[in-house]
Amino acid sequence: MLLDQTLDLGKGLVRLVEVRDRSWGAETPYSTQRACPGCGRAFEEPDPRLFSYNSKHGWCPACFGTGTRLPGFDAEQSGEEAQWMETGETEPCQTCQGARLRREALAVRYHDRTIAEVSALTVTDAKALLATLDLDARETAIAQDLLAEIRARLDFLARVGLGYLSLDRGAPTLSGGEAQRIRLAAQLGSNLQGVCYILDEPTIGLHPRDNLMLLDMLSALESRGNTIVVVEHDEETIRRAEHILDLGPGAGVQGGRIVAQGTAAELAANPDSITGRYLARARQAPARPRRPTPGAERLVLRGARLHNLDNLDLSLPLGRLVCITGVSGSGKSTLIRDVLGPSLRNILAAEGPRQARARRADLVACVSIDGWQSLTRVLEVDQTPIGKTPRSCPATYVGFWDQIRRLFAAVPEARMLGWGARRFSFNTPGGRCEACEGQGLQRLEMSFLPDVKVPCEVCGGTRFNRETREVRYKGLDIGQVLQLSVDEATPLFSAHPTIHQALTLLQAVGLGYLSLGQQSPTLSGGEAQRLKLVTELAKTRTGADGVTGRQALYILDEPTVGLHMADVERLLQALHRLVDAGHSVVVIEHNLDLMAAADWIIDLGPEGGAAGGHIVAEGTPGEIAAAGDLATAAALRRHLAEHPYVVSQNGAP
Repeated sequence: MLLDQTLDLGKGLVRLVEVRDRSWGAETPYSTQRACPGCGRAFEEPDPRLFSYNSKHGWCPACFGTGTRLPGFDAEQSGEEAQWMETGETEPCQTCQGARLRREALAVRYHDRTIAEVSALTVTDAKALLATLDLDARETAIAQDLLAEIRARLDFLARVGLGYLSLDRGAPTLSGGEAQRIRLAAQLGSNLQGVCYILDEPTIGLHPRDNLMLLDMLSALESRGNTIVVVEHDEETIRRAEHILDLGPGAGVQGGRIVAQGTAAELAANPDSITGRYLARARQAPARPRRPTPGAERLVLRGARLHNLDNLDLSLPLGRLVCITGVSGSGKSTLIRDVLGPSLRNILAAEGPRQARARRADLVACVSIDGWQSLTRVLEVDQTPIGKTPRSCPATYVGFWDQIRRLFAAVPEARMLGWGARRFSFNTPGGRCEACEGQGLQRLEMSFLPDVKVPCEVCGGTRFNRETREVRYKGLDIGQVLQLSVDEATPLFSAHPTIHQALTLLQAVGLGYLSLGQQSPTLSGGEAQRLKLVTELAKTRTGADGVTGRQALYILDEPTVGLHMADVERLLQALHRLVDAGHSVVVIEHNLDLMAAADWIIDLGPEGGAAGGHIVAEGTPGEIAAAGDLATAAALRRHLAEHPYVVSQNGAP
């Protein structure tokens, strides 16, 4: 009461004086205004944006909300932090000490904690904090709805196995599975009812154990009166669905209609459904004996230290199909893509004669690497786009388009006109359609709306001018050949081994439906990755002993993403073909079919984050399946029991 009167008389200002032994001590001013009574500095009214490092109102002015010292980075490049962080070592911002926020935001405390201290908590610790909050009546009225929403989302994150993640974890450091589950939490971690959720392959990046957690969460959502529509290839998800729509019968132009629908059992009994055949497992895998691993050359990496890897040692058999497994966030990509791959690339790129030992300067986040001398290159085959312009297409990327152009240049009509292969290129003037500059499309500006691309009216999307299209090979002009699918083009070029080999390889990995001239930006990540595989396979030339003499190490990160079970089988055949040619293939994967077909498995864990980063088991699929209660062991054990077609070490089922 007296304090209220004092503030009223002082117009919001009061001075507290310390009195000791009847003598006046230090004087401390306090104010109800957002201004310092001593220096006169004023502050704006607190705003939610003040506590966001994604807003200029809240981010640290020295690091622009990145929490990291990035010389040359500015506010205009906000959102591009990941690219800057890839350029080299960074270090915490000295102004905010990595907290990302400006000083004013960090000066505000709630229950003796700043927002940076709260966001540094793990999901599990944050749940515990909210459970123990002691709120007064005013705070309860304000936070009641907010806390219910926050608790629901934290609970979802914990239930899908992300309790170890700190709330302020940087997105570029997340694994694919972690990022996928966070996106799901953002959309599904609420208590809405009467909602139709549409999810496109939600199991991407998830370990089979995490799949089951996700499916349980989706079932809980459905039980609350929601409708769940899932576009998915995962077998477990398909089997759990109450109703399945199977589209086909093939892909691309060969699909587009519903070939079967019903329960998993009804699809399995439907002879028209390829998915049903795989659900019924009415097939036998090729009787391919597993390659023996004892005695194989080994690549040995020691002392890996990065993210959650703590002095990890890796022994990788060469000339084998090796699968790196483990729950999401266990350190698989960190070990293979961030430590092993970059180190080997640095070693093999070193100029001059080969050294007996790797130079320390070439190693990335590890102490040593031995056994690399038989390797000539390291290739990482990922799902990044193969081209960003319409000029790039499967025929040009794989590399057989030049041979097709030479065939057209050898046609009598072309020779009479003196046309060479250059005339049949859509990238250079002369034979291409100049109205669209060989792109087959024209861009229409729509003023305030996004631009629209339409087929070129002059060439009809064929990319070539009328004169060039007069020259024909087996009745087809060059534009018509470009529009053929791989399946249609394969018999057309059966007499030309180089072209025919590339086309049959495309068929082998399940890309027979693609047109030769399909624009690269329209390809999915899975299609792009398989095109890269075909490009490498097309370069393989095996001798009588089946070995090229140039051993490469191929690194693939979840190549089965977006693939149907039939496509996974084709992919496996392509990977085995690489190994048969003398190369080494390392696959980071959660797909159980691929695990079961591997020569050797290295399992990381036992959990994700700080509880991971260790090799917990390694061996053949059968040995891993027998490795106790590990998450991968349990999933693989169940898979092998349910799918007896998988070939074991000695070739028997």
